[in-house]
Amino acid sequence: MEVKSMWEALQLHGQVVKLGFRHHHASRNFSNLFTFLALSPMGDLNYARLLLATNPALNSYYYNTLIRGFSHSSNPTHHLRALSLFLSMLHPHSPHFPPPDNFTFPFLLKCCARSKLAPQGKQLHALIIKLGFAPDLYIQNALIYMYSEFRDVGLAWALFDTMPHRDVVSWTSMIDGLVNDDRPVEAIMFFRRMLEYKIEVNVATVVSVLRACADSGALSLGRKVHGKLKGWGIGVYSSSNVATALVDMYAKSGCIESARKVFDDVLDKDVFVWTAMISGLACHGLSKEAVEMFVDMEGSGVKPDEKTVTAVLTACRNAGLFHEGYVFFNDVQKRYGMKPTIHHFGCLVDLLARAGRLKEAEDFVNAMPVEPDAVLWRTLIWACKTHGDADRAERLMKCLEIQDMRADDSGSYILASNVYASTGKWSKKAEVRELMNKKGLVKPPGSSRIEVDGRVHEFVMGDYNHPEAEKIFVKLDEVVDKLRQEGYDPMVSEVLLEMDDVEKAVQLLHHSEKLALAYGLIRTGQASAIRIVKNLRSCEDCHEFMKLISKIYQRDIVVRDRIRFHHFRNGVCSCKDYW
Repeated sequence: MEVKSMWEALQLHGQVVKLGFRHHHASRNFSNLFTFLALSPMGDLNYARLLLATNPALNSYYYNTLIRGFSHSSNPTHHLRALSLFLSMLHPHSPHFPPPDNFTFPFLLKCCARSKLAPQGKQLHALIIKLGFAPDLYIQNALIYMYSEFRDVGLAWALFDTMPHRDVVSWTSMIDGLVNDDRPVEAIMFFRRMLEYKIEVNVATVVSVLRACADSGALSLGRKVHGKLKGWGIGVYSSSNVATALVDMYAKSGCIESARKVFDDVLDKDVFVWTAMISGLACHGLSKEAVEMFVDMEGSGVKPDEKTVTAVLTACRNAGLFHEGYVFFNDVQKRYGMKPTIHHFGCLVDLLARAGRLKEAEDFVNAMPVEPDAVLWRTLIWACKTHGDADRAERLMKCLEIQDMRADDSGSYILASNVYASTGKWSKKAEVRELMNKKGLVKPPGSSRIEVDGRVHEFVMGDYNHPEAEKIFVKLDEVVDKLRQEGYDPMVSEVLLEMDDVEKAVQLLHHSEKLALAYGLIRTGQASAIRIVKNLRSCEDCHEFMKLISKIYQRDIVVRDRIRFHHFRNGVCSCKDYW
């Protein structure tokens, strides 16, 4: 009997009890019942666990099936229950429990990965080697996935290199792990190696490599992947994952028109495709279009999720749409039955703070029903610094509790250092830097990426390591000479270091996005846009620099910073200097 509902499952259980477990019909029905309870979305993992507890002598299939069911759950408690069930299989004093086999471990490793149970995962790895299951391909793939989720990509890579046989799952897990570890350029290299080895590409591979293209700005590769989908037997519009990844890739690569074309061609749009498009419009400063699309989404009967609401609030924030922002925020709980998240509160705080309504923003934070996190406080403090309210910034910095911050959180220290530097309190800045040194914290370097001839080039400030570094700095000098004739004066106040203005001007000139821009001017034709991806927020000097370049050199420049997109054309930026 095929079980399709919980009611049928209960009826079937009754038949099993009535016939007796040893009856051949009852045995087959019990197997169907157990599989439904453990693996069906309509099943009940707790019920399945009780059935197993009353029949501990069942074979390993039932234990593995329940562990698999626990691994599919998003509930961390279920992941711990899977480990507990596994430990019962290792019980040395009971002959009733079956020993684990090679089908047991992949799902256990998935549980450890999803709940970030690193010590338990490593212990399982050791046990796998001890029991002789290490050569199993499925277990090796699960280990690569687990270590990638732990952000230990080096160990995942080492495992990958020792595998005698690798399938599409092996390659895709590595690509995905590198993307998650903010190493998209290396992920793209892996993908190219995968194609050289003629490994068959699947939907998961496509989604992973499109994410890598989106994060690195590798637009030409993203377009090639799009063009090859049909040849790989992957329907662009039959898979929501692929359509969503394409919309996201084009939007994050600066081609919002291409993203819109993909979106418009999707017939059955789910919440993920809608959200990707709304988010893309918001990041490009097309805030009114993003709000209108959200209204269209509601009209189509698709219910928004938390990320959709964040995307709409981001659109309101980027354009300073106060009224619309408050309306959407209040609608979260009232219309959608959704409890506002810290991200939703953060968008409202940023909306107020960017406009200089600092007291309102602070009052809003203090009245929030959830505990503000460090990111939210940093948002408000940065706005205080930007709007010249140093006293409020210093007072609010106490909320960050610098002495007690997590060891891996350098962002708050850097912000505190910048606030003190902006007010000339160099000794205070030195204290913060000393504290960072004691904790082993390092400021992440600003970096910018540009794709030229299908290859992504990455620059950091003052980067002399590029093969064409000499040409780049010569070009920069030429550019600055032209800009000075147009009245360009470096904004030395942006350099929060204790040095003279000449040294500060040199520091500004060597910012990573300026180096990427100079390389783009050298290597790309007049008709092509220069597209740059930066990992930090653009400074005011670089923003003004790009505006002047777009006017003097008559080049379209697209810069994606940590906050949003900036489209520079004829000396004007799409953000209208509001970012």
